[in-house]
Amino acid sequence: MSEIYGNVHSIETCGTVDGPGIRFVVFTQGCPMRCLYCHNPDSWSMEENKKIGINEILNQYNSVKEFCKGGITVTGGEPLVQIDFVTELFKRAKEKNIHTALDTSGILFTPENTTKIDELLKYTDLVMLDIKHIDDNEHKKLTQHSNKNILAFAKYLSDINKPTWIRHVIVPRINDKDEYLKRLGEFLATLNNIKALDVLPYHDMAIPKYENLGIKYPLIGTPPLSKEKAIEARNIIIEEYRNKKK
Repeated sequence: MSEIYGNVHSIETCGTVDGPGIRFVVFTQGCPMRCLYCHNPDSWSMEENKKIGINEILNQYNSVKEFCKGGITVTGGEPLVQIDFVTELFKRAKEKNIHTALDTSGILFTPENTTKIDELLKYTDLVMLDIKHIDDNEHKKLTQHSNKNILAFAKYLSDINKPTWIRHVIVPRINDKDEYLKRLGEFLATLNNIKALDVLPYHDMAIPKYENLGIKYPLIGTPPLSKEKAIEARNIIIEEYRNKKK
């Protein structure tokens, strides 16, 4: 079998926030989104970064599998940019009974043609879907893209009953309004496959990365969100979710 290579930003062993258990995390290179709070701006470029073959990735995983018993997570950047590579990696992982998780924004999902995503999802145990903003106009301001394909992907995952975790970063003055949180809860109530909801507080720890890359940090002056505020936001989403599920 000829080797298949991916354009990889980095690899992290023993990841604790990238799916269930302690995980081996592959960060792919390339992302079409330009989220104002992105903490990996060095992963945006579609240009080649570091080509790594699937055999090498699985060998690295094997060397730490006693510690990374949760499985393999592929994140980014945006992993769907390299969907063929991720599909083959997950296919090979499932042959070894390794749990697979896809951490994606869903931005590249196209409801009109699901052939490739269907093939990937055959080998994906869990999707971690990052919903940036429930309001389409505000989503465009936050990411430079519409959220329509993202929400369509969420509904598609529900239709095929693919286990999904929702991730949502709360950013002060952008998506922390009760109105938006309730709308998100209402939307999630239309889905039947949600296994977890991770509401994460915005932080500004990526500022040095932007400075090193010579990029102006878009959210200068935006204060980090406390864990308490993130918990409050999650409670609002969950309350609306439960109300709509009744």
